[in-house]
Parts: sequence; C-alpha cells; structure tokens
Amino acid sequence: MKKLLNTLFVTTQGSYLFKEGETVVIKADDEIRLRLPVHTLGGIVCFGQVSCSPYLMGFCAESGVAVSFLTENGDFLAKVQGPVSGNVLLRREQYRRADDLKTSALIAQAVLTGKIANCRTVLQRALRDHSEKIDADAISRASQRLANYMRRLSSELTLDVLRGIEGESAYTYFSVFDHLITSQKDSFRFHERNRRPPLDNVNCLLSFLYTIVMHDVRSALETVGLDPAVGFLHRDRPGRYGLALDLMEEFRPFFADRLALSLINLCQVQEKGFQKKESGAVWMDDDTRKTVLVAYQKRKQEEIEHPFLKEKVSIGILFYVQALLMARYLRGDMDNYPPFIWK
Repeated sequence: MKKLLNTLFVTTQGSYLFKEGETVVIKADDEIRLRLPVHTLGGIVCFGQVSCSPYLMGFCAESGVAVSFLTENGDFLAKVQGPVSGNVLLRREQYRRADDLKTSALIAQAVLTGKIANCRTVLQRALRDHSEKIDADAISRASQRLANYMRRLSSELTLDVLRGIEGESAYTYFSVFDHLITSQKDSFRFHERNRRPPLDNVNCLLSFLYTIVMHDVRSALETVGLDPAVGFLHRDRPGRYGLALDLMEEFRPFFADRLALSLINLCQVQEKGFQKKESGAVWMDDDTRKTVLVAYQKRKQEEIEHPFLKEKVSIGILFYVQALLMARYLRGDMDNYPPFIWK
C-alpha cells in the first residue's frame, strides 16, 4: 500500500519558501511560520503572491515533491517537478489506447458511469437526509433521469454519443443543485454552472475545490507513471490534462460537490468571505480559502470502504487507488477499468 503523503497549501500572501537542510521553511512578514521535513510532503501548492527559492524547487524535484503555483482564486499557473516516474512501456500503451477511438470510448463509458452514479447518490442522500427542506419531487425526477442515462451507458456507444450523455446528465444534475442548498439561500443561490471566471459564490467555491482535486488527481497519475495530459473522454488539447480531467469526473460529486454543500449548509463559509470584482468575477478572501483547505484536508482523512477493493481506505488515497487501477487496466492486468462508485 502506498503511503498517503500530505499536501502543503500556502495561502498567506507574501510568503517565501526555502530549503534548510532536509526541511521546507516558510517565512512570512520576516518571521518563520513553519518548518516541515520534505519526506512528510507529497506536494506543495502555492496560492497568489507566494515564492520559492530555486534551491528548494530543485530539492523538491529531486525528492518527488511537486510544487504547484496557482492564482489567489485557484486557477492553475505552473508546476515544478522532477522526471516523470513509471515504466515507459505503460505510457506507450496509454498513448496506443488513446489513439484507438473504440477503446477510448470504453474507458470513457466507465468514467461516466462512475460520475453519473455518484451524482445520483448525492441527490438520493439529499432526499434521505433533508426531504422536508428541499423540493423532493424535482430532485426525484432528476434522479430518475440520471438513472436513465446510466442505463444508456450499458450499450456500446461512440465518444460523441458519450459526450452528449455527459452534457445532458450534467445539465440535469445542476438544474436541481440549488435545491441542495438548505441554508444561507440569499447569499448562496445557484442558477447554473459557470467558470472562468465564476460569477457567483457557489460557482466560486466549486471552481476552487475542482482545482484542488485536479492537483491531487494529476499528482496521483504522475506517481503511478501515467501521462495526465493524454485522456480518453477528454481528448488532446494543448495545456489541458485530459486524463486528470477524466479521472476527476468520478470525484467531482462525491468529494468536491458534497464538501461545497457542507461548507455552505453548516455556515462554515459565509457571504462576507466572497468578493465581487468590477468584471463580475467572484473571488474568495484569504480566510475563506484557508477554511476551505482545512475542511478539504480533514475530509481526505475520513475512511470509507473502497467498492472494488472491499478494503477501508482514507478518502485522500482514493486518487492513488484509481490511478493504480487505471494503470493495471492499461497494462492488461485487468479486463475493465472499475470506476469509483460511491455507495
């Protein structure tokens, strides 16, 4: 079992990270704020005006610790890492499978099965736990439509048809997402999914969480030796990490969406933590980002039983488990890729 390493998130503006022996040191306002041994880290994520010494970046690359740089709002800017690990034969097989549209469609089908099933479980959990607070009829109808989409996935389909199903199911799911928000309705009202930039508080929170999930999924794929840029459902495009986008589809509803809803419904994030710019874009302030990141890290420590392995694993290691399962499938060690389906 791979040891689950921690990710260090640096959100304090003006922070400077440098190497001291075998440790990462964080300095802000001329004070040492934190020292961490590099072997305890799996990744470092820097938000906004955060800088690192060249020696630290080189040290992290040698130690297999990826350093990512994001904007204050969580948009990806750049990443520093060492050589990609893993067997070159695995990556060559990944590229061959991606070039075969029929094989790509089979993998995309599995990924979408996981995504839609998990979206439906989010709705079913809401019906079970909050039926008296929500529009149960609307959510029940949406859940039934998602079940119909899943049945369509049981037959052989082309990538174009699969993309159509993905779009329709996403529209169905997000059409009732606002009903899942049971508190702070005036401040957190969801009309539709929007991004680049997010135009309301809920979309701002979702986009931020999706960015963090993407970082973890991408790191997991690189760890097992896969190329995160070459996907099956998400085809090649310069600057896009197709396989990371594929794999994170299973985790969007289960992890990011549920966490966003919990933060809002439990009033852990509030309207004052969001700012609307003149352009219409909505940003989170520093304190709110820290609250979200702490909640994200705590959620990763929770344990569930993996539906395929039938073993207890922490949620944070799920990214690595699914990456390993994808690698084993591509090597030919498994007949199918088993997506993560939340029960």
